Amino acid sequence: MVARILAVACLVASLRGSAAASGPFGAAGLSAWRTPGGQPVAGGWEVVDGVWHLTPDPPAREGRRRMNHTIVTADEFGDFSLDFEWRIAKGGNGGIKYRVRSYGPRWLGCEYQIFDDPGAPRPPAPRQSAAALYGLFAPPADKPLRPAPEWNAGRIVVDGARIEHWLNGRLVVVATVGDSEWDQRVVDSKFDEFAGFGRNRRGRLMLTDHGAETWLRGLVFAAIDTSREQP
Repeated sequence: MVARILAVACLVASLRGSAAASGPFGAAGLSAWRTPGGQPVAGGWEVVDGVWHLTPDPPAREGRRRMNHTIVTADEFGDFSLDFEWRIAKGGNGGIKYRVRSYGPRWLGCEYQIFDDPGAPRPPAPRQSAAALYGLFAPPADKPLRPAPEWNAGRIVVDGARIEHWLNGRLVVVATVGDSEWDQRVVDSKFDEFAGFGRNRRGRLMLTDHGAETWLRGLVFAAIDTSREQP
C-alpha cells in the first residue's frame, strides 16, 4: 500500500510541470462532464487557460428559480489521486465529490469540502469545514488554511479502502472505508439512509454549486493501477 502511494506521488510530481491537465480535467474540458440529469454543460462553469471557474446564478427571488450548476463526469473512475488548487468567494461553500453514484434520483458521493472557514458568518462544523471529508471526518483545527481570496492546494487520494485529504502540503484527513469507525460515522450522518455509502470502488466525480464563485486550477488526475499491488 505504501509503495503504491509513493509511486503515485512520484507520478504526480513528474506531471506538475506539464501545462496539460489530465483525465477528466484534460483537453476535452467540459465536454467530458454532464449535468446530473445527463445534459451537456450549458452554463455556470467555464474553462479558460486551464482555470475552471464557476459563476453561480444569483439567489432565487420571487418568481425566479436559481439554476444550479453542479456537474458530474460522463465516465466513472476507480482508484486515483487528484492534485488541484482551489479558491472560493469569501465565506463560500463548494466541493469536489468522488465515488459518486446514483441513489434513486440523487447523486451522492464522498466530498472534499471547499470552504472559506474564516470568512463564513458563523464557523462551520468541523466535519463541514475546509478539507473535511464532508459530514464524516474533520481535519485538525490547526490545518494550514489560507483565507479567501488566496489560493489553497488540495489533494485527494482514493486507494482501495483508504482515503486521504491533503491541504497545502499537509495530510489532514485519513479514512478507511468499511472499518468500524467509518461505519459508525456513516450511521451518525445524513448518509445513513443510503446503503453502502462510499463503498463503491468506481464512481463519477462531481463539482458542486452551492452558490459561491469558485476557481480550480493546476488539476492533475492520476489513476492508480491496482494491478501493481504487491502481495
